[in-house]
Amino acid sequence: MIKKILIMGLPGAGKSTLAKELQKQVVASGRTIAHFNADEVRAHYNDWDFSEEGRIRQAFRMRELAASVAEYVQFAICDFVCPTQAARDAVSPDYIVWVDTIKQSQYSDTNAMFTPPPAYDVRVTSQEAETWAKVIVDMLL
Repeated sequence: MIKKILIMGLPGAGKSTLAKELQKQVVASGRTIAHFNADEVRAHYNDWDFSEEGRIRQAFRMRELAASVAEYVQFAICDFVCPTQAARDAVSPDYIVWVDTIKQSQYSDTNAMFTPPPAYDVRVTSQEAETWAKVIVDMLL
């Protein structure tokens, strides 16, 4: 059964860098993993709506994309801001990785909407992707 890993946090915190490193380390361990990056997904669907409704739609989209590869991979990374609890609930992740390395992004609307997750599996506090990816791989395996 596939495990969904939500890598979330403010824009510019290092989510995508961490996701790419995590993908590399999971593959090196002999497991299979898919990575869905929010910007790439938004571009594919030509959906640049960052309202609360648009963000919830994106969260459901990320969940469905992860489910679509379930028979091919063991893990799926959903890499995006996911600023509200409603968006996190929509993703329904098995693991939450909160990349908490910055206090504000360059986007005031996202800063205003962002609420820290009340529960998470890993809280990343520095932009050291290789080190944190090892922590996450140890948790997953």
